[in-house]
Amino acid sequence: MARTIVDLSIYLENDVISDPPPYQPKIEYIDHNTSIPSLINFFPGLTAQDLPDGEAWAIEKVELITHNGTHLDAPYHFASTMNKGERAITIDEVPLDWCFQPGVKLDFTTFADGYVVTAADVEAELTRIGHTLSPLEIVVVNTAAGKRYGKDNYVTSGCGMGYEATMYLLERGVRLTGTDGWSWDAPFVHTREAYESTGNAELIWEGHKAGRDIGYCHLEKLHNLESLPANGFTVSCFPHKIRGASAGWTRAVAIIED
Repeated sequence: MARTIVDLSIYLENDVISDPPPYQPKIEYIDHNTSIPSLINFFPGLTAQDLPDGEAWAIEKVELITHNGTHLDAPYHFASTMNKGERAITIDEVPLDWCFQPGVKLDFTTFADGYVVTAADVEAELTRIGHTLSPLEIVVVNTAAGKRYGKDNYVTSGCGMGYEATMYLLERGVRLTGTDGWSWDAPFVHTREAYESTGNAELIWEGHKAGRDIGYCHLEKLHNLESLPANGFTVSCFPHKIRGASAGWTRAVAIIED
């Protein structure tokens, strides 16, 4: 049996717009020459000429928030409570079996930037692909943002999953979802316009806030979703184990068995 592994993660890198400016990752690269002073300080009398090829090691200093790069959000990110009043779990408490399950892809690439996906949209797409959801399946949403990663408009691109669309999934036993957009919800620039015209604060982060009613996790800033079939693959997205944190970085992949 042949196995194909599809990388669903973006890079952590400098100089690519993957987050708003205050939250961009910063990576300092220390190469085999730059690190020589650090190495020889451990060994009195050692010189650079004594080292094989005159080199020390390569390391990097990284400044990140837990929501940089492809990451998994815990229910604690959305609110302090989940399941209508329970304490929201943090990323180190997320059940690991949520993170390795059969996957389903919803193709919402034709929806306009800022469009808020409804339960009817989810139901229609499931009907189109001929799929009935099962508990714990991982549902990933392919939006227009996916192909804009690395471009100036990435953060403001793609549709978002509204409260009722998110609840449609959660009520059917889904506990982990994902998007190739910057956020599970519609980009803030579009939500701001909706709020300014209506004054309705419930529109802000409505998909995230569904976690107050049913606890769940979601992946953000996925990549390569357009290369996946509608189903017939497994998603692996175990997060880094950061005590008490709202999210953890992950090297998300899809596994396709032929």
